[in-house]
This record gives sequence, C-alpha cells and structure tokens, in this order.
Amino acid sequence: MRDVAIIGVGQIEVGEHWDTSLRHLALGAVQAAIADAGVAQADALYVGNMLSGELAGQEHLGALVADFAGLRGIEAVKIEAACGSGAAALRMGYVAVAGGLADVVIVAGVEKMTDVLGQDTTAALTLAADGDYEAFLGITFVAVNALLMQRYMHEYGYSHQDFAPFAVNAHKNAVNNPYAMFRFPITAERFAEAKMIATPINLLDSSPICDGAAAVVLAPADMARSLSAAPIRIAASAIGTDSLAVHDRRDPMVLDGAVISTRRAYEQANAGPEDIDLFELHDAFSVMAALSLEGAGFAEKGQGLRLALDGEVGMDGKIPVTTMGGLKARGHPVGATGMYQIVEVVQQLRGLAGKNQVKDARLGMAQNIGGSGATVVTHILERMDG
Repeated sequence: MRDVAIIGVGQIEVGEHWDTSLRHLALGAVQAAIADAGVAQADALYVGNMLSGELAGQEHLGALVADFAGLRGIEAVKIEAACGSGAAALRMGYVAVAGGLADVVIVAGVEKMTDVLGQDTTAALTLAADGDYEAFLGITFVAVNALLMQRYMHEYGYSHQDFAPFAVNAHKNAVNNPYAMFRFPITAERFAEAKMIATPINLLDSSPICDGAAAVVLAPADMARSLSAAPIRIAASAIGTDSLAVHDRRDPMVLDGAVISTRRAYEQANAGPEDIDLFELHDAFSVMAALSLEGAGFAEKGQGLRLALDGEVGMDGKIPVTTMGGLKARGHPVGATGMYQIVEVVQQLRGLAGKNQVKDARLGMAQNIGGSGATVVTHILERMDG
C-alpha cells in the first residue's frame, strides 16, 4: 500500500444554479482542482453523486464528466452512497492510488437539486431510507431525523432550543466562506422563531436544498512533493455501515456506522480524538451533529450537545466543527457534500482558511453520512511538513 496525498482542490459556489447544467457544475470543480494540482491528465475519475438520474434525468456520470472535462478514454465511474456519495468516491480514488492501480486520480462530487419542485426533491431524498419499511410507509427523510431528535431530547433531557448553538456556529463560520450559500449570521433567538418543518426540526435545524460541485486530485505521497507545493496526506480512509431502517439498529441513539468508520480511521492514522484539530461533521440536521460528535469519540453518549452548549465546537473550542459553514450554512448538495468537506479540511491544513483558520492545524477529520447513518465515511488528513 502506498501513501496517498491530495495535490489539488477545486470547488464552485454552493447555491441555486438555475442556468448551469449538471455537467457544467462538475466541470467547474474538476478544472479548478486540475489547475491547482498543475497536472494535465489523470488515470481515473470517480464521481460521487446521489440523485442525477432522479432529478436531472442523467446517469452514467463517470463517462459524461470525463468526456466533458477533456479526459475521454480514462477509467471513469459514478459512485453512489446516498448523501455519503462524495466521500465514498474519495475512498475509491484512495484505494486506486494506494493499491498502485493509478498514479493520478481525480475525485469529484456533484449534485443539482433545485431544478424540480420541492416535493420531488423530498421524495428523491427518501431513496436514502429503507424503501420497504420506511419510505413505503410515507415517512420523509426530514421526519426520520425528527424522530431521532425527539428521542434524543427524551433520552437525555434536552430542549429543542439547546440545539441552537450548532446552527449559530455554522452560520458564523459561513460568513467568511465565499463558496457558502448562506453567508450571514443568525442568533439563538432567530433559531427559536424559525418555521417548524417536522416537529421538533425547524428550518434552522436543517441544511438547504442546493446545487454544487467540489473536486480533488490524488497522487502517491512520494510523488506529491514534486507535483504540489502543499500536498496533504490522507492519513486514514474508512467506511462503516449500519441498517438503513432506524428501527433495525442496535441503539437508535448511537451511529454505529460512525463508531466503526472512526475507529478504523483512528487506527490507520495512529491517532485518537484528542489529536484531531478540526472536524467537518455531517450536520444535515442539528441532531446529526450531536450524534456524530458522540460516534466519533469526542463526547460520551448524550453529551455531544453539551459540547455545543459549552462553546466547545467554535473556532477556539475543544473541537472546532463546520469551520467553513458546514452542511447547514455552506449548503448540502448531497452527492457533493463529502468533497466540500475534504476541500475545506485541505484549506485548513494548508493554512488558507482566512479568518476561519484553525491555529496550527495538523490533523483534520471529515465525516460524510449516507442516509440517517447507514453509510458513514471518515477521512483523516495530515499536513505534510518539511
């Protein structure tokens, strides 16, 4: 196995791209990553995406994006793992380079969600749930997370307002991210007054429907220094899974997929939660932020929310999260989200996060979740000093 490094990153602004096609979204991110890496060609392309067939009427994205980006002929496939598709694609790219099957690999995540009616997007997102035992009964993806939040509050004695610090922190950080969809701050009071969507989840608990694309270029670490002035090593790459249906889980209040993938990642990186300088978690809904902190070992069961209440998830806290706005404020174009997280960790480790820079960041972790926890992909990135 070879060490793998990220030698280039690229992203486009998250938002409602009415006049930009799916292929053009992907092209923008891929071209930016290639330019940053300073390479002209690649051996393979992996595209993370969840809903192109359902919402854009387009499958076969691997060959489509490769052709449109001027890379016709290379190995190119689409990777799907619900909302975890972006990071799952990175995992495939990592395996290809680590295993010696390719030297230069491009990994992109792309999603276009805003060209259809909201009800159609809601129905499409439900494909991430168990079709026979959840979606068939009419439950939406928001409703699944609402049930998790309701149970979390019941189990541990929290109120809905206790979740406000996650959203407040995300919006505060998004202000300084030119690629974020919502670049404005919010208050705890505004959180309390937000429109209810599925009790107890309100509008400001929730990440937005949006379009976007982000990409990276991978190469063997021993080649990376000759290709990039600031390569970032992938110290760990791991996937853990659980049941799609929440009712089938060992404990609905534990993301076993996160526990498994994070444990594997820590073992690979020879690190623990105490060594991580920042954590780009999957805050599709506020309750998932709390469950992710617990699953990743930053808090005991039921105490993930306490970290936020105590101010420990801010830029100067014990474990900074959503440092560029997270899913909540940067936006959540589902198949691209995992790649945005990776790009943002690379920015931090390169020291290029501007006003949101985590001081002396050396190890950064990103965790991308598919569905309500059925697929969890964890990556740990490391600054390559010297």
